[in-house]
Amino acid sequence: MTLYDELVARGLIAQVTNEEEIKEMINNGKATFYIGFDPTADSLHVGHFMALCLMKRLQMAGNKPIALIGGGTGMVGDPSGRTDMRQVMTPETIQHNCDCFRKQMSRFIDFGEGKALMVNNADWLMNLNYIDVLREVGAHFSVNRMLTAECYKQRMEKGLSFLEFNYMIMQSYDFYYLFQHYGCNMQFGGDDQWSNMLGGTELIRRKLGKDAHAMTITLLLNSEGKKMGKTQAGAVWLDPNKTSPFEFYQYWRNVGDADVLKCIRMLTFLPLEQIDEMDTWKGEQLNKAKEILAYELTELVHGKEEAEKAQATARALFSGEVDTENMPATQLSMDDLQDGKIGILTLMVKAGLAASNGEARRLVQQGGVLVDGEKVADATAAFTAEQLQAGIVIKKGKKIYHKVTL
Repeated sequence: MTLYDELVARGLIAQVTNEEEIKEMINNGKATFYIGFDPTADSLHVGHFMALCLMKRLQMAGNKPIALIGGGTGMVGDPSGRTDMRQVMTPETIQHNCDCFRKQMSRFIDFGEGKALMVNNADWLMNLNYIDVLREVGAHFSVNRMLTAECYKQRMEKGLSFLEFNYMIMQSYDFYYLFQHYGCNMQFGGDDQWSNMLGGTELIRRKLGKDAHAMTITLLLNSEGKKMGKTQAGAVWLDPNKTSPFEFYQYWRNVGDADVLKCIRMLTFLPLEQIDEMDTWKGEQLNKAKEILAYELTELVHGKEEAEKAQATARALFSGEVDTENMPATQLSMDDLQDGKIGILTLMVKAGLAASNGEARRLVQQGGVLVDGEKVADATAAFTAEQLQAGIVIKKGKKIYHKVTL
């Protein structure tokens, strides 16, 4: 099976241009391709997972990845899939986020000499002259056609800023710049990015002639993948300081029955033959599949040792044992207490078990919160410094445990 055939079999390809040429290039390690990441936070999350795994697969086959960090486009904000305008970040925040991204991406991509690149589009976009952009780039875009793009159509009724309207032009210019300066001949992106990606392909051909080869591929479910990063208490991050390896493991261990084999196929590096055998699994066997998924992805992001710890802890909790040593934990200081105690609602927010006091209150009222095995029936319940020094274990719902100490 060729690499391209494997990508199709894993459900990763949705749309392509020039399919035969794309097959020939990636199957023979001739592609220099880029995927863009907007630095909207100081950590990647599981919504980026599909793109990172794809870059790893392609690099293993001899192709050269370019991780494009959107330090420039991040100043504008991508309107795709949004109902309102993204908050504009400072250059310092964007640079900090870019630095964090590189460290996390290094677990997936080999940035050794000549093997891969990480570039920041602020390096060229921030230096562009406005009049030059209008004349040299804007002239190649039809406003009528841009307005038919799904990313803009969804925003027309609620309001689309002129700032965001330029995002397609900027992303298109990225591909044009990478093609000229780095020999980038292919771009990958989510199915929600198709219009922006076609814009870059067409800009290259209009500026450099029809013989200029630039190709696009979209990833099936990548826009859905962005939603993967969200849970009730926030995002599932790749940074262990934001989402512990155990919490990361548990996220994948708890995927729905209908999604587990799809995730194994798309995100793990297990052989397709092995995955095909799992297609017939049902009932209790699906729990085994979820364990396999959770272990494989935790090992990929956090390493074998953390994956084994997370799996051991999860199995202990499932059997009724409480493994406090490897359990996710939060350490408070006396400054977190008021009059020597802290309320359950504040405690749950500080531990990341609820996004707000209101959400924590609802969980308590619904009977979904236990402390040291006892149900918390009163939303005004509080815990003293003495209790916290000994350590307490909060259980949220059926499967989420968290230790809190002072």
